[in-house]
Amino acid sequence: MTGLRSLTAPAAARTGTARDTPRHPRATLTLTSAATAVTLMTYTAPMVTLPDTASALHTPLSAQAWLLNGTPLGLAALLLVAGSLADDYGRRRIFLAGTLALGLTTALGALTTNTWQFTLARAAQGAASAAILASSLGLIVHAFPSPRGRLHATGVWGAFVSGGIAVGPLVAGALPNWRVAYGVLGAAALLVAAFGSRALTESRAPRGGRPDVVGALTFGLALVALIAALTLGRDGWLRAPVGLLLVAAVLLVAVFVVVERRAATPMIDLGLLRRTRFLASSAGGLFTGLAVIGMFSFLPALLQQAMRLSPLVTAWLFLLWSGLSFAVALQVKHLAGRVSPRVQLGLGFALHTIAVVTMLGAIGSGSWTRLLPGLIVGGLGSGLLNGALPLLAVESVPRERAAMGSGAQQTFRYIGSCAGVALTIALATSSDTLADGANLALAASAILATTGAASVLLLRDRPTT
Repeated sequence: MTGLRSLTAPAAARTGTARDTPRHPRATLTLTSAATAVTLMTYTAPMVTLPDTASALHTPLSAQAWLLNGTPLGLAALLLVAGSLADDYGRRRIFLAGTLALGLTTALGALTTNTWQFTLARAAQGAASAAILASSLGLIVHAFPSPRGRLHATGVWGAFVSGGIAVGPLVAGALPNWRVAYGVLGAAALLVAAFGSRALTESRAPRGGRPDVVGALTFGLALVALIAALTLGRDGWLRAPVGLLLVAAVLLVAVFVVVERRAATPMIDLGLLRRTRFLASSAGGLFTGLAVIGMFSFLPALLQQAMRLSPLVTAWLFLLWSGLSFAVALQVKHLAGRVSPRVQLGLGFALHTIAVVTMLGAIGSGSWTRLLPGLIVGGLGSGLLNGALPLLAVESVPRERAAMGSGAQQTFRYIGSCAGVALTIALATSSDTLADGANLALAASAILATTGAASVLLLRDRPTT
């Protein structure tokens, strides 16, 4: 296809050599899944410790979105960059650098004393997480070249995304305080790095030429400007800083498009935008962030503030949603050949819509049992999303560019989560009572999920040349 010329590697690079063939594919799957779980545990830890963290750091309500948005900011800004670097310069190399950096920056986060130190540490954790998440799928696709093996491996990896989300809040809630939790998670990341340095085999798909430094800088700065605007917008969309950041984001995206069209080895081939699967993968990631991650990132803190639940009780309640998500994501591989990943995404969004609609009025009722039906249905929907998204990500691009495809989808996912968190907090705190604000946030999540379902199901396949 003409739109993919810049992504086509030489035959030797695509097929690899005997030396590059993983000797133990299951070890690759185990380590990448473990690292992914630790990454998501680190990502979700503040969900149940937000009130305590905000109190310890003296963070006002207006700035609490930064405590949650630090990591997704780093993720969104660097996922696509990390994916391209992993394909070109070595997935094992980027993976090990990411796990080592995650361990160090997470431990550093435990030592912070104010809001901005914590936010910067979380952003650094996001950058390290980007290296892990983008390179993991590239390592998996290289280790499992057959369609059947790839289906199984991406299903397991997607399940561990849900598993990390499930365990992270539970670990954070069970430990004495949030600082200890960060120390434990940092040690876990360093342990994975130690095992990975011995067990993983290097793989890459070099395209030749120089790295797309200008593209990486413009894209990263555009996302930082956009996410900063979305987070600051909670205090007023008409303020000058918000407007200037949005204008800067638009201009930087325009510069990025020009750079990518002229680059010999672009960070992303814009011709992929003509591929329905790539568009569906990107839309699925975006609306998962907006509707699902945005809502469930702030819901635990909302339950603690409105219902006076303890962090540990909140974590166990949250586990009902995330644990079901883990179990369903593990079983998604059995739908292969009968239900396409796009239909699975549509069904997942539909179930999330039903879930949040059933939660309307639950927080105002004062009874946490009113949340149970929604948490169960939402867990089923989240499992379908987490199981289908990684498979669609690697199927939407040529096999040798799997890490870039993963990075592209997850970039949209965490852009959506930053916007979703900011929107959820803005709506939840906009009314006289948290109960009324929660209903507004739940209704917005339902609308976004319905839009997400439509966006992935209504895309039409286009003929390629």
